[in-house]
Amino acid sequence: MHKYAIGVVGASGYSGIELCRILAAHPGVEVRFVASDRWEGVTVRARTGIGGAVGTLAYVRNAQALEASQGCDAVLLATPAEASLELVPALLERGVKVVDLSGAFRLADAAAYPRHYGFEHRTPGLLETAVYGLPELADRKAIAAARLVANPGCYPTAAALALVPLLRAGLLTDESIVIDAASGVSGAGRQASEAYSFCEVADDVRPYKVLRHQHTPEIAQSLARGAGRAVRVTFTPHLLPIRRGILSTASARLAPRVAPGTLADALRAAYRDEPLVEVLDTPEQVSIARTVGTARAAVAVSAADSGFDPGRVVVVSSIDNLLKGAASQAVQNLNLMLGLPERTALEPAPGVSPS
Repeated sequence: MHKYAIGVVGASGYSGIELCRILAAHPGVEVRFVASDRWEGVTVRARTGIGGAVGTLAYVRNAQALEASQGCDAVLLATPAEASLELVPALLERGVKVVDLSGAFRLADAAAYPRHYGFEHRTPGLLETAVYGLPELADRKAIAAARLVANPGCYPTAAALALVPLLRAGLLTDESIVIDAASGVSGAGRQASEAYSFCEVADDVRPYKVLRHQHTPEIAQSLARGAGRAVRVTFTPHLLPIRRGILSTASARLAPRVAPGTLADALRAAYRDEPLVEVLDTPEQVSIARTVGTARAAVAVSAADSGFDPGRVVVVSSIDNLLKGAASQAVQNLNLMLGLPERTALEPAPGVSPS
């Protein structure tokens, strides 16, 4: 079997480690290099316990990624947005396909970057050609033909999978959608700060970046694409005292003359042929434990037809923020770009990193 040459940059972060773990068992790729400034010169196995050929690779510095990418078919970037902004144009110029796990190319409007990401976007032309890679909701042919795929964020993935089928079917009103989502601490990345230390996080749940989280414009963009119109959205993230996983609860309003049972029918129709999205009977069945350590998402919807708020719609979804919210979705996109079966190396579940 032909194997495609792959590189991973930012391979020492949580998502980068998961990428290496999945790719180590991928029959269609050969990982040629892994890059990390933090772990330069140390082998993947020494740091992560990952075995096989990937485990024998020694990390090179991120600055060596361009040179190391010579002869690679694709490179996955698990880097901060600013680093991706520098690397992506250079990799594309070398003819290397890119799956970028950062937010550097997710937003269509370059003017949104200074406010939400803190930098001016220097390659707005690439925003026009980048394909947003959420396979269950996107044009898979566009992903397959892309040179650059912007891998969705974790919160936007959970929100879009829950809401886009309902918006596409015209089942919700124009009223603002409110999304409350809670994530494990790994969602903040590998930070060494007091706010994310064990004593600060344990036995506590708290909101953060209220009304200013960088994923808000991405969520709004995804929902607008699904609805075919602008969608008002309020997003509030919360930090859970667990390592990984996201539970997202979205509240919306049922469109006039729409039967509540139509909502679940729309979800089932949207995901009937999508093995990585499980539609459950009730929101109470959705949990982080159901999807953590897997490449799958779980979603369910309920609507009130009586009681205190008739017509209220609640959609709950869960994903593993490091897998469907990052690494496994990136490999899903990579498989499509390379012409491989989409779920290669993703089923059975890729497993949970001890990191």
